[in-house]
Amino acid sequence: MKKLLPLTVILFFAAFLAYPLCSLLAGAFWVKGEFSLRYFSLIFDNPFYRHCFANSALIAAWSTILSLGLALPLAWLFNRCAFPAKTLLNSLLLLPLILPPFVGAIGLRQFFTRYGTLNLLLEKTGLVSLSDPPDWLGGGGFIGIIALESLHLYPILFLSVQAALANLDPTLREAAANLGARGWRVFRTVTLPLAWPGVFAGASIVFIAAFTDLGVPIMFNFQATVPSQIFNLVAQPDNPMGYALVVVTLLLVSTLFLLGKKTGGGNYAMAMRSGSQALTVTLPRPLALTVSGAVLALVAASVIPHLGVVLQSFSARWFMTALPTEWSGQFYAEVFHLDATTLSIRNSLFYSVCSMLLDLALGLGIAWLLTRGKFKGRALLDTVSMLPLALPGLVLAFAYYVTFSRPGSPLSFLDPRDNPVPLLVIAYAMHRLPYIVRAAVAGFQQVSASLEEASANLGARAWQTFRRVSLPLIAANLVAGSILTFSFAMLDVSNSLILAQEDRFYPITKTIYALMGRITPTAPNIACALGVLALLLLAAALYLAAKLMGQKMGQLFRS
Repeated sequence: MKKLLPLTVILFFAAFLAYPLCSLLAGAFWVKGEFSLRYFSLIFDNPFYRHCFANSALIAAWSTILSLGLALPLAWLFNRCAFPAKTLLNSLLLLPLILPPFVGAIGLRQFFTRYGTLNLLLEKTGLVSLSDPPDWLGGGGFIGIIALESLHLYPILFLSVQAALANLDPTLREAAANLGARGWRVFRTVTLPLAWPGVFAGASIVFIAAFTDLGVPIMFNFQATVPSQIFNLVAQPDNPMGYALVVVTLLLVSTLFLLGKKTGGGNYAMAMRSGSQALTVTLPRPLALTVSGAVLALVAASVIPHLGVVLQSFSARWFMTALPTEWSGQFYAEVFHLDATTLSIRNSLFYSVCSMLLDLALGLGIAWLLTRGKFKGRALLDTVSMLPLALPGLVLAFAYYVTFSRPGSPLSFLDPRDNPVPLLVIAYAMHRLPYIVRAAVAGFQQVSASLEEASANLGARAWQTFRRVSLPLIAANLVAGSILTFSFAMLDVSNSLILAQEDRFYPITKTIYALMGRITPTAPNIACALGVLALLLLAAALYLAAKLMGQKMGQLFRS
């Protein structure tokens, strides 16, 4: 068993990580039997592709800056200050994570387009003329994309920074204060440098997620981004341009990932970890109420896109008015009566359960090897098991599609054009594997090895010890990780859009995208109703996971 487990893990990563990525690199550099850099040069010689890269870089940079501007003060406030409804607000800050941003784009457009809710309200006050109303989403949706990415991603950075700040030794701040440093200077010279690994790790995840996000640009019909062009080239698996675009994206992501690992491994260690707890600052009541109100206002702003989706899901008539003029719940009934939507729900449930079980088996085995195994290459296994967290779903989905649909592939029986189900399950599992690995590793680290040694000394075999001692003690961690893998797989975007090509295999997210492209007047309403049901599912899942993991949940989002 001890030999079979490492072999199984190696084969899985070789077949579904190393092989697709190597195949991707070969397709980009090896053209018509010869080594060539021609398509890379075409990318940078073509003004349109340069424009796409510039747009994607700007979207990612601004999304990261705005997310950092929100996450840093929030993390500091929640770690150092006491104010009303702090625990509740801490949970509410996770609300932007409960709906894929590409669905939230529907609500954002409803509110902020030229003839959306905001302009219609402003027109009643005389501030806006409907003869030439402003486009708040700007540049064909460019500003809207940045706003939506920032509002969706800042909680990830908040969790990462909050976890980093919570691990700091409070006596170092006290020492700085005793030497005369105050407020901003302590934060700039002591707190921020010590928390920098967590800050950079979270920022790199946000940048990569915003740069490679496929759903938001295509919902805004914004074609001048790298993900949009990669999506358009999926239908041309023999076109090396698609390979080249994905490889350039992969190189950028890899560079950020390595920088994150290097930064995280820098000399930021504290001389010793104090056993004392950080002092909580009790804010004056007026200031405390202002802080609570500001955080609540941010939460409200973050859920505006979601609110738009909810409103449209109930709107029987909403045309040139600030809010719907007629309401109906019929679209929720249609979700459970239309063949396309009911089939997509069944498909997503099946895919997600299967991927969760696969993740649970693999993640538990990898975590055991990392915490209890004794072998060379543990650091490499740790890095490889975390790699999918930094590897965009767009890159992995494109690599899977072109690799396993290629004639002559040793794994051609997984061709997604014939039946994408096995590959969808594997893709979902691969992309969410780090969550369950992190959760299981945290559980094993909390279980003293002496308990397992005592069980062995009493005559229990290895499997009995694992089943009766280790597994019950880490059950909460495994349940939390499994909930996250299941719920995020239910709402996967890139793998679903790229790998599921026939409507009979569509999961929920691909069905929402297909419904938004239909010309029938009720299709967007049904898509919104389906999105709201997905919202409720993920909200419940995140709530349960947060209850089980507590503040350790932030560790799941650190690269």
